[in-house]
Amino acid sequence: MKFDKSKELHQRSKQSLAGGVSSHHRMSEKPVPLFFERGKGSRLYDVDGNEFMDYFMGNGPAIFGHAPDFLIDVVGRELQRGQMIAGQHDLEYRVAELVKEAVPCADLIRYGSSGTEVVLAALRLARAYTGRSKIIKFEGHYHGWADDVLYSVGPSLEEAGPYESPVPVPGSAGQSRGSLEDVIVLPWNDLDLLTKTVDRYGADVAAIIMEPIPCNTNAALPNPGYMEGVRELCDRTGVVLIFDEVITGFRIALGGAQDFLGVTPDIATFAKAVAGGFPLSIVAGKQSVMGSLEDGTTMHAGTASGNITSLVAAEATIHKLKENDGAAVKYLHQIGEKLIDGLNNLAQKHEEDVLIQGLGPIFSMTFTREKALPDYRSYKRNADQDRYDLFRQGMLERGVRMPDHGKWFLSTAHTEEDIEQTLDAADETLDSI
Repeated sequence: MKFDKSKELHQRSKQSLAGGVSSHHRMSEKPVPLFFERGKGSRLYDVDGNEFMDYFMGNGPAIFGHAPDFLIDVVGRELQRGQMIAGQHDLEYRVAELVKEAVPCADLIRYGSSGTEVVLAALRLARAYTGRSKIIKFEGHYHGWADDVLYSVGPSLEEAGPYESPVPVPGSAGQSRGSLEDVIVLPWNDLDLLTKTVDRYGADVAAIIMEPIPCNTNAALPNPGYMEGVRELCDRTGVVLIFDEVITGFRIALGGAQDFLGVTPDIATFAKAVAGGFPLSIVAGKQSVMGSLEDGTTMHAGTASGNITSLVAAEATIHKLKENDGAAVKYLHQIGEKLIDGLNNLAQKHEEDVLIQGLGPIFSMTFTREKALPDYRSYKRNADQDRYDLFRQGMLERGVRMPDHGKWFLSTAHTEEDIEQTLDAADETLDSI
């Protein structure tokens, strides 16, 4: 495949757009950040005339594929009412009622525009509720780009320090040094170490925040009893449990990973799939923790919060996910498992050491000899990223576009034929490397 026009446009873009992209993570795309003309269903079409089977799906939001007719139609009709009116309208409470019905922890909700925004709201709510300041987060878990939480997302093992007391490693230049005082970083999936840490610092710990399935680090599932143990620990110590469901929400199950895993947090954050590709985020929580929003003592605001465009998309999305007893999410699991099985079979055929973790709707593929990678350090120590990059580049040349770091997002637009085409490309790519 040729990417000459994308290269040309990237050079032009860099003259006025910092880095030539609108999001940090897009800068590293190889061979160049691609420029696209359109997307439809499971496919993307770039400016060089290339067609790609897409497993980015907008990094997760496009749960029904690109430009699904039912969603585009309803948003187009609703736009006649306006876009942002800085006042209340019926969609706000209608969508809130749907979320409350679906999500176990959602007594009350507030809207935002991005995952980072509602994570910050969740942390503020936890601090207001407990009167404490410190936050426990986990290595390899990503909660947005804000100073408060951008620690130890992808550190080297040397930077990370000892296992029992990891060093919080900033993820960006310019982070506030003051934010470091309130962050405790730990390995995930280790209940004993978490318990010891909370018992030591519990009087100062406001919240434990985690991706309940850490999709940003190999999509490892929690060890048996881990989530239940964390829930019991928080109940005993008065620490607020926060699930970052920006990726897992409305994708793993209608009620998110908390519904799938059977453990209810005190607060959860959602974005990406909730509006089927339109910008919307949600902080949802128990009434006791959300109460300071009701009485106005905790500040949360946003010009675009609750905008008509995103909320009509969310209403249509949730209704579609509820149809036929949740057939859409069941299909995501089914079609994703078919792809996982096929990739595993091809790895065995080509005698490649490959590990796939996660679930059908979102899974991660790693070149490694390990049979499981339950946390960030095991992933960092054992993943062959160079080999995955070779595989990813080979797939791109064969018309299949995948995110870096191994994540694959499925959509209901992916068909059995799409999976077979993807596996044919994977067969050729594995043979070539």
